Parts: sequence; structure tokens; C-alpha cells
Amino acid sequence: MSHQRIPKRKAAIAAGGVMALGAAALLLPHANASQDAATGAGAPRTFAAKDASDVASRLAGSLGTAYAGAYYDSGRQRLVVNVADADDEAVARAEKAGADVRRVGNSIAALKSAARTLKASATIPGTSWAVDPRTDKVVVTADRTVTGAEWNRLRSTVRGLGEGMATLKRSAGAFRTFASGGDAIFAQAQGGTVRCSLGFNVTAADGSPAFLTAGHCGVAARQWADSQNGQPVATVDQATFPGNDFSLVKYDDPATQAPSAVDVGGGQSVQITGAAEATVGETVFRMGSTTGLHNGTVTGLDATVNFQSETDPNGVDTVTGLIQTDVCAEPGDSGGSLFTQDGGAVGLTSGGSGDCTQGGETFFQPVTTALQATGATFGADAGAGDQGGDGAAGQGAGGQAGDHNGGGQSGDGSTAVPGDDAAGSGADDGSGAAQDPGTGGDSRTGTPRTGNGLGSGRGRGH
Repeated sequence: MSHQRIPKRKAAIAAGGVMALGAAALLLPHANASQDAATGAGAPRTFAAKDASDVASRLAGSLGTAYAGAYYDSGRQRLVVNVADADDEAVARAEKAGADVRRVGNSIAALKSAARTLKASATIPGTSWAVDPRTDKVVVTADRTVTGAEWNRLRSTVRGLGEGMATLKRSAGAFRTFASGGDAIFAQAQGGTVRCSLGFNVTAADGSPAFLTAGHCGVAARQWADSQNGQPVATVDQATFPGNDFSLVKYDDPATQAPSAVDVGGGQSVQITGAAEATVGETVFRMGSTTGLHNGTVTGLDATVNFQSETDPNGVDTVTGLIQTDVCAEPGDSGGSLFTQDGGAVGLTSGGSGDCTQGGETFFQPVTTALQATGATFGADAGAGDQGGDGAAGQGAGGQAGDHNGGGQSGDGSTAVPGDDAAGSGADDGSGAAQDPGTGGDSRTGTPRTGNGLGSGRGRGH
């Protein structure tokens, strides 16, 4: 494969394919900044999800030990803040910020202590736990592989935490990393071809173009191609798994243009404006090369997942600090992008249970953690001049599509980037074909299309 310059719209774009039902709202103009619905001082306000997240972060710092978590009530557009220990001063401060305040019995310190007990006594493959501020409890989940003595140990540990501290539930599926499809990336490793999804294009600390994907993809293989049998176009710079689950992969050609945008299919892309913290209750969107675009809700933060080790039959790969959601995903979606309607980069697909037919739980590595650890950034250096939004025109090029069996076809070469006030315009300067069968090996990857027309596609990964 020739190393041609990647057209400006696309080396980033995390997974092509047909838009999923319910995701059409992504392309509608998003809400402006928070609107004050209150008529009196201290009355609850309505917030856009991003503004609610910002307010919650500030309150977490200012309320100290009284802060017991927060979540976004999307139906009412309200930020609900939990306050422990009947702290009247903290209540007044949260109300002044416009939040709905709820007095709860479990402090963040108590909930984190419960999580530490679970880690010490119940690190069992097929289990996870996360703090749920809506119930003020730690929600513990066991997949279908947790049985017999292991189930009894988990149940006993949860009961030992005390009444009102934790909830134990079952998952119908089995927790696994979704290694195999955003745009698909491929690598050769012992055992065959691995396939994952590109998450977000970024600028590395040294100024070179790069992208983020899952850590378990980066430790599986060092060099990545944009087609199953193509020559490598990017090399892993940093990879962390288990513990965390992120990789920074640098493009081999330093002239690669890699704007931060997510291709959502149907000739549309969403410009990434920066990293965003997740908030329980907010709506998020996931793009992956296997299943395309899906949306759902953040259900927990600071989640711990215990995957069965793929290298040690008796081992556990534990990942902590994850975002838990009810957005579906399948093998091949690992590393793909989790983002908000207004262009906030939230997470990288790690793993979970279930599929996009029956649903399930999916966990994501926070982008903020990956950026802090690698020193990478979003911004003007990653595709300056190609950003739609705020009245600016975006440019796009390249083919897209690809059916579920992996066959690809060239797209129309244009993509509009929705912005706050105007959609970007697409420049038809490229064409491409998606070649994304996603077969072979342990199916751990998927990458962006490079060259003259970055095609995006969907395929069957396992």
C-alpha cells in the first residue's frame, strides 16, 4: 500500500457504518449553555449535560468530604448532587450553584472503602463494580461465568459490606475485551491478525500526529495498518493494560494530517472540541468499526472490571477507573470513541458483556486519563483549519461505508461537520474503498483508512 497523504477530515474517524436507531439526535443542533429556569436565588436550574458535568466537578472540589457524587437527570435537565453527613453548609453551597440537592447516608469515602474491600476479597474474573450516585451504592455485577464457590464468595463479600452499601446483580453475558473494530485498524501478531478501532486523533507531546485506542490493542501488537493485509502506517508509542486500558499510536508519516473528528456515517461527522468528563445520567454516543454508531447512558463511574486473562488461564486482568454505560458494543469495537453530542471526547471502548442485539454493559477508559498519562492533546495542531462549528466550514474527503460482512464501497467523498451555528462543508477531493473483513487471529484491531480517500467500514470481528 502506498503511503499517501491522509485527506483532511479523516485519519481519525472512529468507525464508519450505518447510523443506529436513536442516534439521529446526534445530528440535531445541540443545546446551548445552561439555561436558568429558576425565578429565585438558589432554586434548581436547568443545565446542558456538559455544563452539568463542569458544575459537578467544581462542587466535588469545594464540598470536600460532604460531596457524595452527582448525576444528570436528562429528563428534567437537572444536576442532582448528593450531600452526606447532613452538612447544611454544603447543601447551601450546592443549591447556590443551581443543583438539586439530595441528602444521602453513604459518603464517597465510605463507597470507595467498599470498593477496596471488593478488590481485596472478590477480584474474580467476570466481575465488576462501580459507584452509582443515583442509588448511593456500589453496584456489583457478576457475569454468567461466576458460579459455585466464586459466586458464594462474591455474595458473601457484598453482604459483609453492610446493609445499604452495595447491590449485587447478574449480567446475562460474559465480560470480555472488545478487541477486534471507529475506523478499523489491523496488526499481525502471534496467532494471526488482530483488529481494533481507532478512538480519537490527537497531537502527541512532541507535536507528531497520533491517535488513541485501547491499551489491550497496543500490547497485542506494535505496528498497525489501515487494511487487513496492508503495510503498517502507525506504531505504538505507549500502551497500558491491565490497570488502565489506553494506547497512544503515532503515525509513521509525520506529515499525516489527522483532524479530531468522529465519522458517524451517512455523510456526517462530529468535530471533537476537547476531552470531557463523564457524568452519570448523561447521554453518550459510541462509534466502532464492527457495530457503527450507538447511543446510551452513563450508569457508573470509577468502575473496576475483572477480565479473564487471555494469557494466563488462571489469571485476572483488572482495569480500574472506567466509565460504565448501557451502550452496546461487540468484538472489534475495542478502542473506539465514546463522545457527547457537542463534541466532547469521553472514552475509549475497553470491554463488557452482551451485544447490540440483546444489549449489555460496556466499559470505557476515560480520555482525560489517557491524555494526562501520554501528554497528548486535542486542538489546533491536530487538523487546524478543518474544524466545522461555531460558524466555521469543515472540509472532508474520502470514501466510506462497508457492509456488515466486511465488503466495502467508495463513498461520495464529502462529510459535513455539524457545529453550533452552521454545518461545515465537505470538499470532494478523495475516494476510497473499505476493505474491512476483520477475520483471523484473536481479532483485536481496526484502523483508519489512509491514503487517497480514507474509507470507513464495518466487518465481522471476533
